[in-house]
Amino acid sequence: MAALGSLLSVGVQRLHCSMWARAGSQWRLQQGLAANPSGYGPLTELPDCSYADGHPAPPMKGQLQRKTQKEKFARRVVPLSQEMDAGIQAWQLRQQKLQEEKRMKHLCITTSPSQCQE
Repeated sequence: MAALGSLLSVGVQRLHCSMWARAGSQWRLQQGLAANPSGYGPLTELPDCSYADGHPAPPMKGQLQRKTQKEKFARRVVPLSQEMDAGIQAWQLRQQKLQEEKRMKHLCITTSPSQCQE
């Protein structure tokens, strides 16, 4: 019986999926896709089936979770984007003021200082 166990253990290949589970992820990332092929796309986003009259089946639990996750993400992104836009506008105004000050200083240096008002 022990010989049979050792014979079976030699014939069994061990399955290691840690490295192979990531196979192709670098290529997918370089192509602008998700690292995991089931992360997003038509196979995960669209309903699995529809009825004969054409209306879709009710959404699955995973689809509802993904939808709420995306909504939370969008609610977070919108204010951050607006904050970034406001920051960029403030920076541009500051840069314009600095340019104007430099121009005025240059004019004061090149012309007579009595004409400059500070």
